[in-house]
Order: sequence, then structure tokens, then C-alpha cells
Amino acid sequence: MRSTGQQSERSRRGVLHLLVAAMLVLCCAHAVAQTTLGAQARLLDTGTALRGQADQLELRLALSQPVPYRVRILASAPRLVVDLNTLDWGAQELGADLTRAVPVNALRKGHLPDGWARMVIDLSAPLALSLSEQQVSDTTGEALIRLELQRVPLEEFEAMAHSETTLAVQTSPALLHPDAPADATPPAPPRRPLVMLDPGHGGIDPGAERDGVREADIVLDFARELRALLLRRGHFDVGMTRDADEFVSLHGRIRAARAAGADLFVSLHADALPEGIATGTVVYLLGDEASDDSAAYLAERHDRADMLAGVDLSRNTDDIARVLMSVAWQDTQPRARALADALIAGMADSNIRMHRRPVQSGAFTVLRAVDMPSVLIELGFMSSPRDLANLQDSGWRARMAEAIADSLEAWHATDLAQQALRRR
Repeated sequence: MRSTGQQSERSRRGVLHLLVAAMLVLCCAHAVAQTTLGAQARLLDTGTALRGQADQLELRLALSQPVPYRVRILASAPRLVVDLNTLDWGAQELGADLTRAVPVNALRKGHLPDGWARMVIDLSAPLALSLSEQQVSDTTGEALIRLELQRVPLEEFEAMAHSETTLAVQTSPALLHPDAPADATPPAPPRRPLVMLDPGHGGIDPGAERDGVREADIVLDFARELRALLLRRGHFDVGMTRDADEFVSLHGRIRAARAAGADLFVSLHADALPEGIATGTVVYLLGDEASDDSAAYLAERHDRADMLAGVDLSRNTDDIARVLMSVAWQDTQPRARALADALIAGMADSNIRMHRRPVQSGAFTVLRAVDMPSVLIELGFMSSPRDLANLQDSGWRARMAEAIADSLEAWHATDLAQQALRRR
């Protein structure tokens, strides 16, 4: 009996130690998440520069981590306005060594009442934005924002410049105009939610291939069509993880969505299965275990494509990662499920042919963003002749884009109402 009691006591102590260890892991993970997702970015000296010639200007902002940003041009007087959320400007005197040939009169920077950082560059010539991009290092996590401007005719400049009245509600007057009175700033209008579209594959990873047609090309073309439709409707802003035939790692796609401040993530695919029996549209959600063999095959195939670029994802599937994922997903998972249901309903209303199991789950790395609802849409399977014909048909693609747009709008309206109820 004594031996049994000692074993029982040791067992209780072991359980207690495991619980304490788990609590420490969760606390540490929370701290790491706060550092990764909520810490303020810093402007780095190395790589940050402002340079140009008489008819062009280049601004490079090297950051300790990616941030959402927006760029606008004002016409009278000409100014470039760059907002970043959020950023510590540091003590660097950007542009202090500019020559008179560079079309810049002055530069100032500061912070807005809502926490956004702002830089205003007074231009001495009408310059239009020719390049705006943010690159994120897969190794260091640091980011580089590149803006390039080219001289344009004054009439063209004035036609494309943003409204100063619209911008004034989002800023401190002294930051836009140094001599303006610092009156109280009206509240900024609510921003539109941002949808991050993720055309799968690209570059060294063409995806499925059938009859000379590549999955990477099909989903990129569809993503561009869907983006144009969503922007025309005006309910969402839209970002894309890639807008060219280039490779983007799975984690790089998630980082791009976070850097843009995305509110939801929609990955687009048109895979092929070895058996060739799958047909119809499927919406996938994140699941630790795939809902069927096909989902398991597709998830493994997508992760293996990422490893082609030297990214080892195995560390994300251990027991601790699964525990942390389940904790973080308590709020996001039901919203993602509601998004999947809305997509299926919208496609059904548009007579889109669905898979016999239209909502499934899989361990897709690209869906592991715990801070935004994420889904992966298999538009169809290239291994199915019928699906392949649909994917290449402009009328079918337009109908699918309309169905997705309708679904996103319906989901967002319901999601806003439910979030308001949860806050009460």
C-alpha cells in the first residue's frame, strides 16, 4: 500500500510539474506573440535613404519589422505623405545630405493622434508614384519599404493627387502645414476592411500542370479579376501576397498579410489529385488533422513546395505548437468557419458546382495566422477535365468572382454585428 501511495504521489507531482511547465510555455508564448505582432517597429540606419535627381526621387525605409503603410500625394503645394503603423522614427536625420538638384524642399516627421507615424516630404516638382512595395526578409524578419517617384506633367499630377480635405481628418494640421494652427483633430472615418488574396504557388513552384496550363498562372489571373471586382464594389480594400510569377514562402504570405493590416486571408488554388476523381469547389479551414486523404495530400504538397526554397516547417507541428494554436484560435476559428459557410452559400446561390464535401479541413501552413480568419479555396481541380475547362472560361471565372464578393460582403456584415454583441 505504501508503494502504491508513493507512486500515486509521484504521479500527482508529475502532473503538477507538467501543468506548471505548460503555464510557463503559454506565458512565454504570449510574450513572444506580443513582441512579434504588437511591438513598435524601428527605423534602421542601414538601408534607409532619400535620394534622387532632378526628375525622380527614391525613398527607402529600412524597418526592424514589417508595418502597414499608406502613401498619398497632395497637389497644393506638392507633397508626398507616408503613414506607417506603428514606427519609432529614432534620431536619424533623413535627407540631411540632399543636393539642390533633388526635387525636395523640406522633410518632417512625427506621430498622429491615433498612433500612426507620418512623414511629409515637400516636393519642388510634380512627381507621381511609380513604385510602392514592402519587402520582408525571410531570415531576419526585417522589412524594406521602397517608394519611387517620377516627374509628370502638372495637369496629370493635379488630376491624380489626393484630396487635402479628406486627408486633413486623419492628421495633425501642424504636421501637414508647419504654420497651421493645431486645432482639435476630428475623428478619422472608419477604414474599409482589407482582404488579402493569396494566389498559390508561383516562381519555382508552378503548382499543378495539365495540358500546358499551370495552376500558378490560373490562380494569379483569377486573383487579379477578383481584386478588380472587390475594388469596384468599394466595400473592401484588397492586397495580394504576389502580383507576378514569383515564389513567396508560406510564412512570407502570412507576414505579408500582417504587414498590410489584413482583416481576412483568402488563399486561392486549383490543384490536381493523383487519382483524378476530385471535382468541384472546396473551401478548406485549418485543422490539425486533415478531414480526408485528399486534404492531407494537398496540405503536405503545399508545405513541401515551401521546403524547396529551404524553409523547414516541421518545427510548427509539435505538441506545444498545437496547444498554443488551439488557445489562440478560440476567437478566430468560429469566424473562419462562418466565412467558409458564407462562401459555400454564396457559391450555391450562383450555381457554382461544389465538391460533395464543400467544407473540409487540413493542416495548411498558409492558414495558420491566428489573428485573422483564413480560408483556402480550391476553385476547382485541374485533374478534372470539367473543372479545368471552367477555370479557363472567362464567364465561369466572372461568376465565381461575383459569388465570392457577395459572400465576403454578407460575412462581413454578420461578423460586425456579432463582434458588437460580444463587446456588450
